[in-house]
Parts: sequence; C-alpha cells; structure tokens
Amino acid sequence: MRTGEREATDLPNTTTSIGSPAMRIVVLVFLLLIVASLGSALVFLVRDRGTGGRTARALALRVGLSITLFLLLMAGFATGLITGKL
Repeated sequence: MRTGEREATDLPNTTTSIGSPAMRIVVLVFLLLIVASLGSALVFLVRDRGTGGRTARALALRVGLSITLFLLLMAGFATGLITGKL
C-alpha cells in the first residue's frame, strides 16, 4: 500500500440506507402522486380558466398527500424503518 492510501476497512461507514425497501417505494409513490396532482391542477387551471373548483380540489389533494408523506417519514424515522437518507 502506498503512503497516504487507506484500506477500504479504514474508511468510515458513510453509506446510509433505508431499513425497508418497501418504505422507499412508498415514498417514491407518494412523490409521484404529489407531482401528478400538481400537474393535473395546472391542466384544470388552463382548461377551466380558473373558474372551476377542480383546480382547488387537485391542490388540496396535493397538500394532503404532502402532509401524509411528511407524517410517514417522521413515523419511519421514529420506528427505525428509515435509518438514514432515502
């Protein structure tokens, strides 16, 4: 080994993982649903010219999904299902 090089066992463990692969999938699905709801709100806004209630419902759904995802992440960290970065 050359001077200044470190063995792989000398390096600190910087890999963080999610405890459950299912939790990663749930988070990704929620993120996709949030983006889809935002996109549908944009479409409704353009089609209805801001006069319909569909835009407000789509945005309310997005807020609900975002809050639910936040609570799921907090619960995952608290229970140990999420051990680090996703």
